[in-house]
Amino acid sequence: MTPPGENTMKLYETLAETIREQIARGVMREGEKIPSVRRTSQQHNLSISTVIRAYLLLESRGVIESRPQSGYFVRAGQKDSAPSSRAPRVDLPVATTPTVENPSSYALVLSNLRMINCKNSVPLGSPYPDPSLFPEARISQLARSLYKRRERQELIGALPPGHPELIRQIARRHLETGLAIDAAEIIITEGATEAINLCLQAVARSGDAVAVEAPAYYAVLHAIERMGMRAVPIATDPETGIDIDALEEAIATEGIVACIVMPNFQNPLGFVMPERRKKMLVEMMCRHDLPLIENDVYGELHFDEQRPKSLKAFDRAGLVLYCSSFSKSLTAEPRIGWTLPGRYRASIEQLKFLNTVTTPPTPQMAIAEYLKNEGYDYHLRRLRKTYAQQVRIMSAAVLRFFPAGTIVSHPTGGYLLWVVMPAHVDALELYSRGHGVGISIAPGTMFSLDAKFRNCLRLNCSFPWSPKLEAAVQTLGGIATQLDAVRPIAATPSAALPEVPRPRAAAQGSGLTKLK
Repeated sequence: MTPPGENTMKLYETLAETIREQIARGVMREGEKIPSVRRTSQQHNLSISTVIRAYLLLESRGVIESRPQSGYFVRAGQKDSAPSSRAPRVDLPVATTPTVENPSSYALVLSNLRMINCKNSVPLGSPYPDPSLFPEARISQLARSLYKRRERQELIGALPPGHPELIRQIARRHLETGLAIDAAEIIITEGATEAINLCLQAVARSGDAVAVEAPAYYAVLHAIERMGMRAVPIATDPETGIDIDALEEAIATEGIVACIVMPNFQNPLGFVMPERRKKMLVEMMCRHDLPLIENDVYGELHFDEQRPKSLKAFDRAGLVLYCSSFSKSLTAEPRIGWTLPGRYRASIEQLKFLNTVTTPPTPQMAIAEYLKNEGYDYHLRRLRKTYAQQVRIMSAAVLRFFPAGTIVSHPTGGYLLWVVMPAHVDALELYSRGHGVGISIAPGTMFSLDAKFRNCLRLNCSFPWSPKLEAAVQTLGGIATQLDAVRPIAATPSAALPEVPRPRAAAQGSGLTKLK
């Protein structure tokens, strides 16, 4: 029988050791404030008393000190070391040969992106958030100031793995949100897209099968196709995420060599995979010793108080290659992202150097300065509140103006809304007619390589609600209603159309809402 208090003792000592290691690695430096007792309790799922005991242990050992009315700080004299460059050695894959691109899919994406800059257009098909919500001017000001006093040796900060201060700030940010990582694992990239591409190159070769969600973010599908790999779609539930049993079966029958998923606020469905299933997914991939690429670019945009855990939090074997960026939460100009590639770090760093050599140092330094001194948490709180409100308004408008039978997702983070129209309403026709009047949408076929999800679309909710935006949604709803009214005479049952995610019974708390 376990003696009373033994489990608590183990927990607080483990927490204290985790914090001590982060301080020793330089993630938190002397004089800097460490996360509050309340925040640490929430992020690590520990009781307040356990955290307090850990802090008192660290204080007794001279690692931290308490300051009345201020909290706990790293005590002067602590070791402040730069991230180590040592990492597991991994052989590089052979070069891959690009395949012929799918012109229709790329044409849709390019058309939507070009419409962003068209005057008087309504870019509801855009994947990017409204830049007016970001502190772009302040970051540009920081960049100009830093550029003027930048020294020659700081060019080294642009070479892989990236600028040391930005790496430190990212590691600290992960620690504050409950993921204690080694800063030496981080590699800075030009956005999450480059991070994902590098990870794909590191774990798969031309001709290999890579499992993806269905539907999946189109940039991932394009990257797999361009590298000559084969995307294997796995059924994905709008509440619980990728079907783990179906994925395991595909590993046995399709020769899957890797999987790429977006477990938090998935693009386009918007769901968060339950924590229990995240753990199951990581454990299953670990049993097969297969890499799992995680796209967590929307992770900071949660509407609830606490950030959902990443797959990386459950990784004990270095098989999760975590990818993220600041383009959805802080600034889209410059494109600065990062990856935590686990056992594939050495391969990723070399691929980064071979592909782009460097990432511009000044933007890295400007973002690091903003994270350190400019109130990133305050900015995020405002951004999350804005997104949550605008998603609710957009959802209500779609259900008001679109034809009966329309279903919308119910995201708890991010700024994207997935819409499922009646089975015979063609989103490509809606896209074409909307484009003719200056309104873009992202039709569901963009998120599949085999033309599925034809009656689905994704809408961008990041733009502030206005009479113009309401009129655009009303126009789209009117077109969809017209298409709904024109039913084929010899109508083929909807079963002949591609299967789309459908909600379970309302009593089970469906993530999709149907028009009443």
